[in-house]
Amino acid sequence: MSVPSTPSTTSDTLSAPPDQTARLGAVLFVVVTAYLMVGVDSTVVNVALPDIQRDLGFSPTGLSWVLNAYTLAFGGLLLLGGRVGDIVGRRRTLTVGVLLFAASSLLGGVAGDSAWLLAARALQGVGAALTAPSTLALITTHFPEGPRRHHALGVYSSMAGIGASVGLVLGGMLTTWASWRWSLLINVPIGVAVALALPRVVTETPRHAGRFDAAGALTGTVGTTSLVYAFIRVSEEGWSDTQALLGFTTAAALLTAFALVEARAAQPILPLRLFADRDRAGGYAGILLLPAGMFGAFYFLSLIGQQVLDYSPLRAGFAFLPLTLAMFTTVRTVPRLLARFGAKPVLLTGMALLAAAGGWLWRLEPGDGYATGLLGPLLLMGLGVGLSIMPLNATILARVRPREAGAASGLLQTLQWLGGTLGLSILVTVYGTATRHATGSPSEILTEGSARAFGVGALVALTALLVCAVVITGRKPRTAT
Repeated sequence: MSVPSTPSTTSDTLSAPPDQTARLGAVLFVVVTAYLMVGVDSTVVNVALPDIQRDLGFSPTGLSWVLNAYTLAFGGLLLLGGRVGDIVGRRRTLTVGVLLFAASSLLGGVAGDSAWLLAARALQGVGAALTAPSTLALITTHFPEGPRRHHALGVYSSMAGIGASVGLVLGGMLTTWASWRWSLLINVPIGVAVALALPRVVTETPRHAGRFDAAGALTGTVGTTSLVYAFIRVSEEGWSDTQALLGFTTAAALLTAFALVEARAAQPILPLRLFADRDRAGGYAGILLLPAGMFGAFYFLSLIGQQVLDYSPLRAGFAFLPLTLAMFTTVRTVPRLLARFGAKPVLLTGMALLAAAGGWLWRLEPGDGYATGLLGPLLLMGLGVGLSIMPLNATILARVRPREAGAASGLLQTLQWLGGTLGLSILVTVYGTATRHATGSPSEILTEGSARAFGVGALVALTALLVCAVVITGRKPRTAT
């Protein structure tokens, strides 16, 4: 399908031929479904962990790797996944990624022991790393800059938060009514359906002649994986852990080498000129910092729901629905806000709301119930994320050359994933420091420590706000060539 390369106007969108509008709608539906599958899987097994531990004999420490095996493979391979799509074709890469994700979900769903399940979860991460950059890159290449892309990015951007919320609810339902195994097996029919639909509705992108940047792929992938592993160790063992420190040292050395390799490579896996655009560089900083505060808050709110308010896993998942509904409602209005005010004012408003939500949670006390302590911040978080993610995506992907769309998308999602991992490790460390010598009931200790972590999350959101306010100019995008 041929897509105009010039920015669209609202009237252009309204007067688009019906068959083209329907085709773009089908493209968006299939691509977003693939991304939603990955987003749901980031949380769908969380509430199933006790059942998994009982059935497969995990130790308490080993059980955390049901989550970490997926995180490590996904976060470490995102850059490589984006570059693969640029070279071999993004539809082809997305199809392979979705099928690998579905196949590994099947293997995990029938796992007979702990090692089998961890291997399947790692393979799921590999499939997700091939899937996620290709979904965003296909939106970039199918939808021209302007209202059409803003609408598509609005729908796409809502899927990250909605997917995580839906994952909690769905995981609780499947675990309660069937078995934890269905938290994985449900991906199989969805993945097969998406893989069958892709060649029918999505046009393959041009394959850009070239060769893989082997040195860049090796140093970037291993360096990023080491960084993700180090943050995982910090969240489990603290900042003084020897393996964490070794991971940080290895990551620093390899990522420095990666930057040197990319500066000299003829066809780099990550074109450093992506950072030459000031707005894009500011957007990358924002997409790193934004999840750092948000994902940690998500984690502690889940604990408070089940351990302080004594909710069942299913009810705890439903407790996040106000956030989901606020986010989904907001993203539907963001394209119109972008057309009227531009990306920067909308982005800064969203980040201010996220900082306010963190500040509200900072004042959380043991006696606060859901309505008095959590509902308001959840609504603010939903509004803040809805107003922030899409303008960040639009800012980062504006003026990107088509042949670099995969690399730009891969870096965006790598930073987003690393930001969430970094933020969670920092907030867990803050929580541990605040509660190490605390006295009182378990619920009081959890609430007090979580409030301290929420305060740090608010400061992270405020930092993101200040960085984006200073760095991003908010100028009108020009068409990339």
